[in-house]
Amino acid sequence: MTMRVLAPVFVLAAAVTIGAQSTTLPRTPDGHPDFQGVWANNTVTPLQRPKQWEGKTKLTDAEIAELQRFAAQITENDGDAQFGDGFILAVLNQISKPGSYDPGTGNYNQFWLVDRDWHDRRTSLITDPPRGVMPPMTPEAQKRRAAEIEQRKAHAFEDPEVFPLGERCVNFGVPRLQAGYNSYLQIIQSPGYVTIMNEMSHDARVIPMDGRPHLDASIRVWNGDSRGHWEGDTLVVDTTNFSPKSEFMGAHENLHLTERLTRASAEVLNYEFIVNDPTTWTMPWTAMVPLKAKNELIYEYACHEGNLAIPGMLQGHRFEEREAAGKTRQK
Repeated sequence: MTMRVLAPVFVLAAAVTIGAQSTTLPRTPDGHPDFQGVWANNTVTPLQRPKQWEGKTKLTDAEIAELQRFAAQITENDGDAQFGDGFILAVLNQISKPGSYDPGTGNYNQFWLVDRDWHDRRTSLITDPPRGVMPPMTPEAQKRRAAEIEQRKAHAFEDPEVFPLGERCVNFGVPRLQAGYNSYLQIIQSPGYVTIMNEMSHDARVIPMDGRPHLDASIRVWNGDSRGHWEGDTLVVDTTNFSPKSEFMGAHENLHLTERLTRASAEVLNYEFIVNDPTTWTMPWTAMVPLKAKNELIYEYACHEGNLAIPGMLQGHRFEEREAAGKTRQK
C-alpha cells in the first residue's frame, strides 16, 4: 500500500487553559491552536442513548468495569466483528458471541478490530436533544426513506448504480461517525487553509479560512462546500451545498453541517457537530465525539483494489434472472 504522510507546518508552544488546568500546548505561528496530527474515533459510546440507559447521562467506574468484563468475552469467543455501535449494544444485550451484520457470509472476527476506548463515561454522543436520541424524522422524510429502502431491496443487484455509495467506494460522507474501523483522521493547518483527511476513504476536505462565501447553490459536492473560521480557540467549519446523491442518515442535498473542534487536553480533541436539515428531521441535533491523539500514520485505504465482490454479485443476479425467466416459460 502507498503511505500517505502530509507535512505539518511549524508550530509554537503557548500556555493555554484547558478546563481547570493550565498547560502548554502548541500553537501555529499565526497564534491559533495547533490541531495537526492523527486523531482516532475509537470510543465505545453509542451515538444514541440505548433503552438500558434511558434517563442516565453518565456511567460510574464500577459500571464501566462490569461492561468491560463482558466486552472481553466478545473478543475471546471469536465472534463476528461488531462495527460502530454494534459492539456496545452486544455488550448491553449480553450477547457474548454476536453474529454478523451479513448473516449470509459472515465477516472476520472481533480480534481484527482496534480496541475500543472506554474513557468517555457518557451514555450517548448526542448532547442535544438532552434525551440523547435523534429527533423524529418529518413525515415526508419517513416516506422518502422508506421508498429508498424499498427501491434498494427490489433492485439491489440489477445495476452497479443501485449499490450504496460505500459499497462502490465512491463516498463515505461526512460526518464520519463509525468508531473502531478505519476511523482515524488527519488534520493539517497551513496559512489560509485547514485540511481534514478521513482514513475512510482517504477523502481530503481542503477548507478555506479566508472568509470567502460558499459556492453558488447550483454547485453540489459529495462532502459539501466547507468554510472555516476561528471562534476563540475553537475551529468552526460550516458546510453546505451537498449533492442530492450525498447520504447522511437519510439527509441529502439539504443537509447543513456545523462542526466545532476544540482541544480538551493534550490528548483529546472534542469534535462537536450540529446537523440541521428541516426536510429530514423535526429539529436540529448535536453530537460530540472525543477524538484521541495517535502517534501513528494513516495508510492508503485501497477500498476496491482487486475486489471482485460487485462483479460477482451482478453475475449472481443475472443467473437468478435467467432462472426466473426459465421458470416463467415452463409455466
